[in-house]
Amino acid sequence: MRRQQILRYLGEGRLRDAGLPAAVVPAAAFATVDVATAAVATSAVAHKVISIPPEFSPRDYAAYLLSIDAEIEHCLMVQYLYGAYSMGGPQVPPEYRELVREWQEVILGIAKEEMGHLMSVQNVLRLIGAPLHLERDDYPWDTPFYPFPFMLEPLTLDSLAKYVFTESPEHWKGGALGDEIRARVDAQADNPHKVAELFGVLIPLIQNPQTIPDEAFDPDTWPFQADWAEWGRGYHGGQRGNLTRSGIPQTPDVLVVPLASRDDAVSALNAVATQGEATSGDQPSHFVRFLSIYVEMVAALEGRTITPEQWDAARPADMGAATWRQAYREERLKRCTHRAGWAPSRAVAVNPYVALDTAELPEQGGTPTTPITHPESRLWAHLQNVRYRMLLDFLSHSFALDGGLRSAGRLTPRGTVINAAFGEMYNLRALAEVLMGSPVSDNPEDGFAGPPFQTPYTLNIPISERDRWRGHLDRLEASRVLMDHLLAICAESRRTYLYALREADEKLGQLARTILAGSVDPALI
Repeated sequence: MRRQQILRYLGEGRLRDAGLPAAVVPAAAFATVDVATAAVATSAVAHKVISIPPEFSPRDYAAYLLSIDAEIEHCLMVQYLYGAYSMGGPQVPPEYRELVREWQEVILGIAKEEMGHLMSVQNVLRLIGAPLHLERDDYPWDTPFYPFPFMLEPLTLDSLAKYVFTESPEHWKGGALGDEIRARVDAQADNPHKVAELFGVLIPLIQNPQTIPDEAFDPDTWPFQADWAEWGRGYHGGQRGNLTRSGIPQTPDVLVVPLASRDDAVSALNAVATQGEATSGDQPSHFVRFLSIYVEMVAALEGRTITPEQWDAARPADMGAATWRQAYREERLKRCTHRAGWAPSRAVAVNPYVALDTAELPEQGGTPTTPITHPESRLWAHLQNVRYRMLLDFLSHSFALDGGLRSAGRLTPRGTVINAAFGEMYNLRALAEVLMGSPVSDNPEDGFAGPPFQTPYTLNIPISERDRWRGHLDRLEASRVLMDHLLAICAESRRTYLYALREADEKLGQLARTILAGSVDPALI
């Protein structure tokens, strides 16, 4: 969503009317709805007034806020992936490599859960008859609700502090540890926000039948929504993705549930909020996991051990002392013996990008960027961009199809695009590893490139089913041309992957052509 689109509807005044911090008195009056809330995971608000900006009905405003939430989940997922992919490398001393690999595994698990959040928000949009929203502006800053300037950067204590702050409870102070986190964040962003702020407005709005009528929730969309049975792939309760058992137990846990009612939607959004910022019970939230890694990294990189007393002082007010203390893992801290002069991440580019004319820097508002200029790395980066677009196209397409894997294992268009989406997730990781080890320029001192994750010109899919498949074939063709160029110049060690990818693409292309030829039961479309 473009900055001007956001500011048109979401001024600081709206936040003030909603009871949230705002610096400017509103210039225009807003319609308001009085909302009683029974349970909001991230806020203890039991009764609040929500202002509806001009040009919106309550349902449309909910769709708008859901679209913002989708962008935030998408942005966080990509930034977490980039940070996790950057970790490791030859600069990590041998005695720390297992520790770094464990941190990486935890952050990758959180990124997978963010993917689940993104899918869950699409389900709510589908349920209320709103357009899907897979867009992700690269730099939506500074606008209300967006946590901090979008930044693809290696994982450091500074970037980790931003993740802790963003996922923290709305009113978290955290004692000296909280002060340290905020100081790091304030040095990087003028007006950072927490995800909890958005949920504090969005959930009460959807929850109350006086604002959005029951008929706005269409149960007939259920077969078209994402389901854990199709998208979970075993990532439930830590059954997968926690091989080293270094993460907090029961993680990662991907949440993707189809929805049929208002209660389902509220439950799903509360679950998403709880997984991110939960401070009560035994929920292994993103906030707790990031804070645990931060404490360990401080010990390993700076030689400062956060004491049990400092950890206790950081406890959110509504979290039980015993539960909080369990998250202070003394045995792991003992492994974090200090050694100066090393970094857990490679020297990878900040906000890498490729463009036909690298002299034309994208507008960043002062945010640093890094053009990828090395000839081979540029081709890999273009290929990563194409595959990223393919992933988003497959995700969007899946919500337009019924039947899928629930059709007794038959070849179905839905099953094909879901399988293709998973294939692209693996491809993005493989391409990220290539780019994280590739030079960003011809000067070796400039460090390594990185996956650019540049947003394509459009994420809208064609109206007709036939044209959606033709679009997939277009992306496969663009990918093939890039791979041909790479095969002509890259090292032999990288050709094996390209040959395998080309073979998989040929099979997918044949499936697409089979569907286009009408060889699949149209009832499954």
